[in-house]
Amino acid sequence: MPVRSLRSSVLVWPSLPQVDREARAWAARHASARPDVVAIGYFGSYARREHGPGSDIDLVAIVWSSGHPFVERASDWDVGELPVPAELLVYTAEEWRRFQDAGGRFARVLAAETVWMVGGPPREDVAAGTPTTDPGAPLRP
Repeated sequence: MPVRSLRSSVLVWPSLPQVDREARAWAARHASARPDVVAIGYFGSYARREHGPGSDIDLVAIVWSSGHPFVERASDWDVGELPVPAELLVYTAEEWRRFQDAGGRFARVLAAETVWMVGGPPREDVAAGTPTTDPGAPLRP
């Protein structure tokens, strides 16, 4: 959240490097605490470097599976520790694949601009026909 400068009454909004650093630390904590995490990233104004004072960070998380409906999943994640307001979308790996295969505008935006902080989006391994994540992403059941 914005903080006051020590010698001024002016509020200072966190910089992109600070937001990115703290978002990556937040993502790493959640990924290590949740074995079902495939990937976590951010998109929107921070990813496009079009953020400004008052901008929130738009987050996307992909998990292997969930017993909760899509609209309830984000409530299990504490975004309050981030330095700016945050919105979080949580997809299962299968939902993400179907969403990307449908190819709608929002799917194309997410595919093009998401900055992946942990892992990467799941894809079908062409050779084996099994779900995997992008190279370097943690492989979990």
